[in-house]
Amino acid sequence: MANNISRIWDTDPDSKPRERQFSSDIVGRFRSGRLVGKQPEVLNEWRVTTGDPVVADAIAALMGGTPEEWETDKEDNTEVLTDSASVEIIIESSDKLDASMKLFGMSGLVHHCDGVEFLSPDEDKGETCGCPALLQDRKDKARSGRGPKPSIDLTFKLAANPELGVFRFNSGSWELVKVLHTVLRDIDEAGGATENATGGPVRALLSIENVSYTTKAGRDVSYNKPVIKVTGAYESAGTADLPMAA
Repeated sequence: MANNISRIWDTDPDSKPRERQFSSDIVGRFRSGRLVGKQPEVLNEWRVTTGDPVVADAIAALMGGTPEEWETDKEDNTEVLTDSASVEIIIESSDKLDASMKLFGMSGLVHHCDGVEFLSPDEDKGETCGCPALLQDRKDKARSGRGPKPSIDLTFKLAANPELGVFRFNSGSWELVKVLHTVLRDIDEAGGATENATGGPVRALLSIENVSYTTKAGRDVSYNKPVIKVTGAYESAGTADLPMAA
C-alpha cells in the first residue's frame, strides 16, 4: 500500500525538515562562550548549537537547558545553554584531535602553520612560517593581531547517546595547547595504538574548568579553560563514577 505522507512536501519542499545524517556529518557544536551584542561572554557551562531539533532536545534532556533560536547565518540556529560544565564523550582516535595556528584577515585565512612550517596554501606548504620560537612571544604577537593563534579541533560522540552523531569542539586556548601532546598520548595509550595503526575509541571528559588565583602583586586572576581528560578505552571504561555535570 502506498505511503500517502511521502508526498506531503511535494508542493512546499523548502519547508521539509532536514534529514538527520549521522555518518561523518557534524550534528552540533560545543561552545564555551557567546556574543552578547558585540561583547564576548565566557560561559561556565557548555553551550551547544545545532540545526537539528531532535539533537537539541536530546542535549537538553542529557545536560539541562532549553533549546532556543539564536541569530546566526549558519545552519546551527538552535542553541542550548546547558547546566553542565562536563560531559562524557567518545573519541574515535587521536586523529580526531587536530591543532594548528591560524590568523584570519579581511580576506579570510592569511596565515596557517604548525608553529614551524606553513600548512597552507599549497605553494607555501612546508616553508618556514617565521613564528617566534618562544610560546610567550607567540601569544604576544597573536594578541596584537600580528600573529596566528591556536585552532584546536576535536570531533567526538556523546557517551550517553552516541547514536546522535558527531559533535565538534573548536578552541583557541593556549592552556589547552600546553597539554595537547599529553592528551594525544593518553588517547593513543588508552586506545591501544601501535606503530602501524591508530588505536580504538576511548572515553574522555570534556570540561570547562575555572582557574582562580592571586598574583604576588595581589591581583586576582580568574579564567576558564577547556580540559580533555581521557578516562580509558571505550569498551572497558565504566560510567557510574564519571560525572556528567559540574
